[in-house]
Amino acid sequence: MTMKVFACVVGARPNFMKMAPILRALRAYSQIRPVLIHTGQHYDPQLSDVFFQDLEMPRPDVHLNVGSGTHAQQTARILEKMEEVLLAGTPDGRKFDRVIVVGDVNSTMAAALAAIKLGIPVAHVEAGLRSFDRSMPEEINRIVTDAVADMLFVSEPSGVENLVREGHPEEQIHLVGNVMIDTLLALLPRAREVGTPQRLGLPVGRYAVVTLHRPSNVDHAETLSGLLEVLAEVAAELPVVFPIHPRTRHRIEAFGLGHLLDGQGTGRRRIWALPPLGYLEFLSLTSQAKVVITDSGGLQEESTALGIPCLTVRPNTERPITVTEGTSTLVGSDPHRLRHCLEEVLAGRYKSGRCPDLWDGHAAERIGEILARE
Repeated sequence: MTMKVFACVVGARPNFMKMAPILRALRAYSQIRPVLIHTGQHYDPQLSDVFFQDLEMPRPDVHLNVGSGTHAQQTARILEKMEEVLLAGTPDGRKFDRVIVVGDVNSTMAAALAAIKLGIPVAHVEAGLRSFDRSMPEEINRIVTDAVADMLFVSEPSGVENLVREGHPEEQIHLVGNVMIDTLLALLPRAREVGTPQRLGLPVGRYAVVTLHRPSNVDHAETLSGLLEVLAEVAAELPVVFPIHPRTRHRIEAFGLGHLLDGQGTGRRRIWALPPLGYLEFLSLTSQAKVVITDSGGLQEESTALGIPCLTVRPNTERPITVTEGTSTLVGSDPHRLRHCLEEVLAGRYKSGRCPDLWDGHAAERIGEILARE
């Protein structure tokens, strides 16, 4: 049986949760040799290294150490270094038969471009998702990656519809489910044992978790202050836990908004401003929250799988099933809409949702079966 060597590329925090179950699934096949390549797009240990420990992922076989920069700089460095790795092959002289990329970060698109320019076929996991908002860098990354990939693994039916409409042959499209949920379900028992809410003195099921990092929410003082003011208000009734992304913390300091986190004017401090957390610590928090407030795509999916209300601080989403079937509601950057939805949650009037089909913890196994057959 001919051995197939697959380059499995990760670069940023969301990639790790998606690639971990895929690596486990691929190792079940003796004819597949996965090689893990980390671009180093996220270089902060709390946004990268800790995830390898939490997810029980092997250390990367190759680390490109590209670091930060503008989108163009980062993409260019990844392209250059990925090309070198793909041309060189493995240390024992094997060439790569396929490159597997996940998600929609710069590493995803750049690795796909480097591979296809060298004639190496590309598989894209989480293909077909579209927000139809090209002001989002991730949307460009998704479109470009899907355009060059010949194997498209899709997490929800809207992705299939989008790819068919864009002209992709149906035999290249595979609706397999959501690998993010594979990781969530596998690690949920361990996460609950971590006991993050208890460590922080939070009542289980009676607090909010917040994440904000998108430029549209954090790069403008008026927008960010409006959102933080609502959080400060609701914190008088419901404790708010806010693990703050480095980018967001910098903006809060630059705009002089730190007083809103300190609870001034609310009578008492009820906002827990934390550094970024590891996956298990964070899942321990989100899985036992009353409500999640976020602009993260992955958290929309996880909240839906957990059955926890999710107020999505975006005007659109590339994951519409989390709104139509799940627990997410789009509130945009509108503090009034956010406040109204929080009132609905606190009053027990918020909608219930269901977990979509194929979000069952076995998506990576289905991917492995398809890759093993090619």
